[in-house]
Amino acid sequence: METLTAQENSTAVDFLPLNGTDHVEFYVGNAKQSAYYYQKAWGYKLVAYAGPETGVRDRASYVLEQSKVRLVLTTSLDPASDISQHHMLHGDGVKFLSIWVDDATKSFEETVKRGAVPFMEPTRFEDEHGYVVISAIKTYGETVHKFVERSNYNGVFLPGYKAVTNAMAVEPVGLKHIDHCVGNVELGRMDEWVKFYEDVMGFQLLLTFDDKDISTEYSALMSKVVSNGNGYIKFPINEPAEGKKKSQIEEYIDFYKGAGVQHIAIEVHNILDTVGELRNRGVEFLYVPENYYDDVLDRVGDIEESIEDLKALNILVDRDESGYLLQIFTKPVEDRPTVFYEIIQRKGAKSFGKGNFKALFESIEREQEIRGNL
Repeated sequence: METLTAQENSTAVDFLPLNGTDHVEFYVGNAKQSAYYYQKAWGYKLVAYAGPETGVRDRASYVLEQSKVRLVLTTSLDPASDISQHHMLHGDGVKFLSIWVDDATKSFEETVKRGAVPFMEPTRFEDEHGYVVISAIKTYGETVHKFVERSNYNGVFLPGYKAVTNAMAVEPVGLKHIDHCVGNVELGRMDEWVKFYEDVMGFQLLLTFDDKDISTEYSALMSKVVSNGNGYIKFPINEPAEGKKKSQIEEYIDFYKGAGVQHIAIEVHNILDTVGELRNRGVEFLYVPENYYDDVLDRVGDIEESIEDLKALNILVDRDESGYLLQIFTKPVEDRPTVFYEIIQRKGAKSFGKGNFKALFESIEREQEIRGNL
């Protein structure tokens, strides 16, 4: 079953107006080396740093940007810290999905009074460039939403960070902005977290996919997509469904040791150019068999791109009532089979590629089988 709920275009009555994703922060084992990977392979520019050289004694953080995508990579310098404990349990993974707001204090108060568990009270941070206010609430697993108010700050990122110059030349690959972030939760908890986003953050249920939509011969999952009022923030939430073998969600939860962010979808200007360049730089993508392309145009109709070009790069295509989209998924970007990326280009489509689910999940199952986890 798939349902689509219309979204309001105005946030005038929204108790939690959101301006978009501010940044995504990963806790990683070696932030310096991770930063090198994102610069060299993905073309991110290193713009800021915090660590012992800036007066931060317990961690090192590298801030990377490409267009409106901002990643923060953080490593602990203290083996007993919460960061070290998080990394020991989960491996490299997303800790903070940080949201840009006009009023971090009000965002905190409105969500907490609706049932959010506080992570950080509204706190003011300042330096010579001005001040920011940050608050935070807990969500699924150990994932946290920060509310970042930065209208009175003119620094490179946040107080405590210094601007840095890239030590290498970097070439962007055409990333635009984060399209959506997907969370995996334990069996039976999807509806609980959908209700959290509806009740606590005022999100709307946008799409529902059941195990008939997202299944193969061996495994299945269920997914619901929630979105804020203006559509700038979209969070699909997945849970496993009963199948003959272990689903990709179960594999993720087994290796991540709990719920967490499964993948980040980034919209690009030209997916052919972006994926071609990423492949040249060694980024690995899931493989979809060539017979996928035999009847794809019968299903999606006319598209601007050459089907041979899409086939050569293994890019998938799907259509909804608003247009079509092009998408492709990387393999996990760390040793645990957990976090990966989706590259997406929207040609009017507002959906998430339902027509590609079967081919995509069969590809994931092939990787699971190689790892011995199917």
